[in-house]
Amino acid sequence: MERIAVISDIHGNMPALEAVLEDIRSRTINRIVCLGDLAGKGPSSAETVDLIKEHCEVVIKGNWDYYLADQKGKEALIWHQDKLGAERLKYMRELPIYQEFYISGKLLRLCHASPNDLFHRVYLSTEQSERLKLFEPTPTLNLEADVVGYGDIHGAHIDHFEGKTIFNVGSVGNPLDMPQASYGIIEGRLNDDNKGPFSIALVRVPYDIDLAINQAGLTDMPEKQEYINELKTAIYRGRKVTHL
Repeated sequence: MERIAVISDIHGNMPALEAVLEDIRSRTINRIVCLGDLAGKGPSSAETVDLIKEHCEVVIKGNWDYYLADQKGKEALIWHQDKLGAERLKYMRELPIYQEFYISGKLLRLCHASPNDLFHRVYLSTEQSERLKLFEPTPTLNLEADVVGYGDIHGAHIDHFEGKTIFNVGSVGNPLDMPQASYGIIEGRLNDDNKGPFSIALVRVPYDIDLAINQAGLTDMPEKQEYINELKTAIYRGRKVTHL
């Protein structure tokens, strides 16, 4: 049996990433997959990219990785691009958008948002027909997936429908469901297409939010206050909150 840690959406938050990596080490898990959004939003884009490159055997491209590597003009992007430098941006530009393999007889697919569309965003409330698009065949194996794990929406969950399983590992550095870092652990017989035991677990890791806020506060980073508010409240900056 093999255990694989699946992390996502670090967004330049070093205290959160370090806490999650320490938790993974404490569980003696040696394989880590990252589902993208390494940088942006938080102050430590360069440092988080370097740490992900060091510790993750597979890294998948997120929408922020695409924006940072290939888009120009916005003040926030320019600030992080300057911190990242040309070599890291090249690395992010060349990341794949999905990975799939068999584990305990199930075809497992990992992606940031969707394997065939980096910007196809899926929530628990999304219509089932749209959610099923995550399972559609890809050019790699040309087969429907049995299990799909993804990031992107910063909210961890596991759901089963129509004989499929979908799970979201949440966000390490910018969680928007509760103010704790989140990641997933999958366990099974790796690269085995025979049926066997298989499990998915979601893990919450407390981290030093005050340190993350202080690190951001010491910079001239654009959208700094919006980022700090999200760390404190786990409420997305674009979400309207109604107090009854």
